[in-house]
Amino acid sequence: MSDLEKDYRRRFDSVLRPLVPKIQRQLQEFFFNEPRIDRVTVRAKTIDRFLKKANTLIDGRLKYTEPLRQIQDQIGARVVTYYLSDLERVTKIALRYLRPIESKNIVPDSEWEFGYFGRHFIFIIPSDLLDPSADKEMIPEFFELQVKTLFQHAWSEADHDLGYKPEAPLSSDAKRRLAFTSAQAWGADLIFQGLFEEQSKKVAASKRDGDSVSRGAETN
Repeated sequence: MSDLEKDYRRRFDSVLRPLVPKIQRQLQEFFFNEPRIDRVTVRAKTIDRFLKKANTLIDGRLKYTEPLRQIQDQIGARVVTYYLSDLERVTKIALRYLRPIESKNIVPDSEWEFGYFGRHFIFIIPSDLLDPSADKEMIPEFFELQVKTLFQHAWSEADHDLGYKPEAPLSSDAKRRLAFTSAQAWGADLIFQGLFEEQSKKVAASKRDGDSVSRGAETN
């Protein structure tokens, strides 16, 4: 077992796992009573996935020289909402309560590709959630928050499960089929957003008509 694995195992057991439910409860409080929130999830990066990421190579060199400090998604949170138009509302709530150091609107590299859509943020872990008795060297500074629609969430979960297995890499045909499902999820998001907007306009028009009838009855 490498020193890095020993250190991360210790951090995982003593800090990350206890932090996960605290961050989840706080996020749930932020979004309590907000409409169309499907779920709020938080999880610690598993030891295997951390070590795999820590050993990422770019041009033959390690991407991370200090992985315990540089890998910022050792705790990852996700807020899943229904429609594309909900993403901005959820984002504003997160930014109201949390301090970001990084924000990305994730889109594919070109219009000919489909992939990992969503909004990703790196936030400072709120100090009130930290155990004051914990070893400060073991506490990460940040956590990642992703904001996704239902279709973005479903697709990214399946893609992550299928596409990140080095012992069984995807074939070219499998990658094409995966890209096809991504295109379908992208299209489904647009269709459901359009339907939501149509229904919202109908509801608003019906309410206006009802209010007009009520005011007319009052004046008679």
